[in-house]
Amino acid sequence: MKLLDSPAAIKSKDLLSKHTTFVTFVGLIFILAILTQGRTLTWESLRILIIAESVRAFAALGVGMIIITRGIDLSIGFVVCLAASVAASFAQEAAHTAAIYPGRTFPLIVPILAGILTGGIFGLFNGFLVAYGKLPPFIATLGTMVIARGVQLIYTNAAIVSSLTGPYRAIAQTTIGANIRLPIMTIYLVLVIFIVYLVLRHTRLGSNFYAIGGNAQAARVSGINVERNLLFVYLFAGLLYGCAGVLLSSRLALANALTAVGMELDAIAAVTVGGVSHAGGVGTVGGMVVGIFTIGLINYGMSFMAVDSFYQYVVKGAIIIIAVYFDMKKYAKRA
Repeated sequence: MKLLDSPAAIKSKDLLSKHTTFVTFVGLIFILAILTQGRTLTWESLRILIIAESVRAFAALGVGMIIITRGIDLSIGFVVCLAASVAASFAQEAAHTAAIYPGRTFPLIVPILAGILTGGIFGLFNGFLVAYGKLPPFIATLGTMVIARGVQLIYTNAAIVSSLTGPYRAIAQTTIGANIRLPIMTIYLVLVIFIVYLVLRHTRLGSNFYAIGGNAQAARVSGINVERNLLFVYLFAGLLYGCAGVLLSSRLALANALTAVGMELDAIAAVTVGGVSHAGGVGTVGGMVVGIFTIGLINYGMSFMAVDSFYQYVVKGAIIIIAVYFDMKKYAKRA
């Protein structure tokens, strides 16, 4: 018997295949640690990574659920941009002469709800187009991406929305503990991961998402209301995009036409690397989270090593292509 065909070797291959995402993540950590002489593993570096990826996690978890239903969402970046701008507009200092609502002071809950609802409205619109309009998700969300872009430019007149109030900035900029300085974004990250995990793994709704992604016609025959569930998954994702917009504008203390541009690329790449199959019906929250931080490490590592941002796009595009290729190979038998 060949060594490669031994039970131990076969078992090792199966484990590697099953946990490819995690193994890649760990390997990437070691590679970056070597290339940067351990500087990427300092607490300050990890803090920066957590803060940056906490916002992207909301978008990634949202689109991850959509991809599980065999859909896609290209509108993420500009919907988050619009949500950030709307939320920030209600959180500007009353004395700011260039404010969208000059001389007005709104309660803190207003910008938060405004941003979340903005994302929810676009999510609902996407869901309606896909579920009841029967438009392909690619086309539907491509259209809403352009619409969100236009609405953001009209609403802000292409200006920077700045001079935000202290309480609003504190939403995302607060740290916990004098010594460790744990970002409050960590709490938001854990909370959204827990919520999405409960929905996907412990509710009938989550089971329906997987069933629809596996075979929509079979799901319909089994009594699942496919249209209503698709509407909900896009709505839920939109609400998460709205949360991302609120947190991003709070962390940056501003919003403009470039806020969150390209976030859809990172979000889709993250969940794809995290094992969410574009064939539908496959994906876990744990895999999504590992994928999010894998892409985050790649982004942070390339920036840390001063890799030109143009090359970063090439790398991330290649990652998506490679991940989808292996995904198709892995699940070819299902088709």
